[in-house]
Formats: sequence, C-alpha cells, structure tokens
Amino acid sequence: MTTPASTRQLLDWYDRHARDLPWRTSPADRALGVVPDPYQVWLSEIMLQQTTVAAVKAYYLAFVARWPTVAALAAADDEDVMKAWAGLGYYSRARNLKKCATTVAERHDGRFPDTVDGLQALPGIGPYTAAAIAAIAFDRRAAVVDGNVERVLSRFHEISEPLPDAKPAIRAAMADLTPNDRPGDFAQAVMDLGATICTAKRPACGVCPWMADCRARASGIADQLPRKAPKKPKPTRYGAAFVAIQDGTGAVLLRRRPPKGLLGGMSEVPGTGWHEEFDHDTALSAAPFAANWQIRPAPVNHTFTHFHLVLTVYRARIPAGLEAPHPCWWSHPDELPGEALPTVMKKAVQAGLGAD
Repeated sequence: MTTPASTRQLLDWYDRHARDLPWRTSPADRALGVVPDPYQVWLSEIMLQQTTVAAVKAYYLAFVARWPTVAALAAADDEDVMKAWAGLGYYSRARNLKKCATTVAERHDGRFPDTVDGLQALPGIGPYTAAAIAAIAFDRRAAVVDGNVERVLSRFHEISEPLPDAKPAIRAAMADLTPNDRPGDFAQAVMDLGATICTAKRPACGVCPWMADCRARASGIADQLPRKAPKKPKPTRYGAAFVAIQDGTGAVLLRRRPPKGLLGGMSEVPGTGWHEEFDHDTALSAAPFAANWQIRPAPVNHTFTHFHLVLTVYRARIPAGLEAPHPCWWSHPDELPGEALPTVMKKAVQAGLGAD
C-alpha cells in the first residue's frame, strides 16, 4: 500500500503538535521505542466514550494511581469501582470495565488481545473502541472513526450526506488514508486535528495542514459539515426523590439501584420510578417511611441520552437512632462524597440539604 501524501503531511504535523495527554505515548517517545500500555489505552478509550478529554483526565489519573494494571482492576471490589466512576456518567461503562478487566485477567493471562476481532469479543468493547486499541496500542492498521474524525473527513472529502448515513463513506475514507506504518499515530493525529483546528464551530482553516486539499474549504462550506439528520425531541419523565436527614449526625439515607439498567449498581436516595406524569399522593406512597416530608422549592432537572428527567425532591428530618429500612443505609457527611452517587442523585442530595 502506498501512503497518501496527505497522510504523511498530517503525521508530520502531529509530530510537532500532538496534544500532551496522560494516557498517550508521544511521537517523540514512540520514536525512542517506548511502547503504549494496552491497559492504559483501553482505560482511556472506555472513559472517553461520549465524554470530553477535560472531564476524563482526573478520573483516568485516579484510576491508574489506584489500579495500575488490569490485574489490579480485576481484583478490585465492584462497589469501589462504581464509587471511583461516580460523576463520569454512562455507568454501564463502569460495569463493563470491571467485567472486561476480569475477563482479560482470567482468560487472557492479563494480556489484551492485539486484534480488532479479539478486542471486540471483550465486554464493553465495540467496533470503534476495538479499532482504537488495536491501532494505538498494537499498531494494527484499523480505521478509527470518532466524532472528531467524522468532522475532519466529512470536510476533507466534502461528504455532504447527513450523519448517520454518511458513516460508511467516512469510514471508507479513513481506511484509505490510514497507513500500515504508524496507524495509531495517524488516528490520533486526525483526532487532534478535529479537537484543535477543524473544530465544530469556526474551524481555523488558515493554519490547517490539510487546507490546500480540503474540498469543503474550497467550496466554502467547511463550517456546515458534517450535516446531521434532525434529532427526535426527547420526552420528559417525572419522579420523586426522598432526602431523609438524620438529626444530630446529618446522615442521609441511601440505597443501591438494581445492578442492571440505567445507573445500574449506583447509589441513590430513595424515590419513585420515572414516568410520563407525576402525582403527589402516589409519590408519597413510595417514601421509605412515614415522616413530615416537605417539597423542596425547586425540582431537579437532568438530561439523559434519551429523555429529560424532572425530580420533585422531598426532605424530612428523621430522629437519631431510627434504623435504616432494608436495604438502605445512613451515609454520614464525611462518607457522602465517596458514595457512588451519579450526577442526578448528587443534585437531589444537594437540593435536599440546601437552605430554604
């Protein structure tokens, strides 16, 4: 395979301008023979799914410091992993992270498979993540296509068909450009180009290494691509959250969500299911115990991938010594920050603890 001139051009740009990321092996280090750690590549790619680099950095560093190898993560307690993930969102990733670590440790002798097919057979690893790990960690020639790559290549080749229908053409374009030599660096180069220059709004075409051959720039429509099909409106669901505060200790009553489903295995304050309508009397019947439940001044609003959620928050002061009903527990103020509370439940707790 002959490497396209545009590929070599972008790799030259990457050698000078690669982002300094905690999970990345720099081009300079790669040139000295430093090999990426597949565990760190995998961990970062799982965390980066639908999450920004800025949000991931602190979580990644904390995970690597606490569990430096896949074997260490496999041996970790499930609840500790969920607590460490709390706030990062998309919690099925955390459950699959633990399952994948266990699978690699027990069935692969602690070594990640080095092929796309082998990686995709692991829990929580889909086509994109398998391609990214294979290319970045093992130098396998694989077409890695994330949101940044979609934007860059839809502009470079002027692919005007709306997403998601444009995905096959974009993937084919990435496959054509990906070299046999340094496929991982090339994938990261395209990602960096999209993150720093070929941005969603006001792309800096004047300093882009691909500006001379970019078809969308020549047509004057770079900032209009990629086109996207209209999104369906998200429905709104309603529910109640009960924040019980123990007198004297300030402890908050918590319970654990079922292991499967949305926010599975995470902690929460007791509450109702989330439905299309809300009824105060029906909601109170789901309270963990009888108390003087008072509605907080403002509801909690939170948006998930497929729906908006509005939670009516109730608060009650509970006498010290009241035993937590099964399967709940009292979480004291010094323990609360370490609980596996997803963002929506942190909002609910804050609303319940806040001043009137």
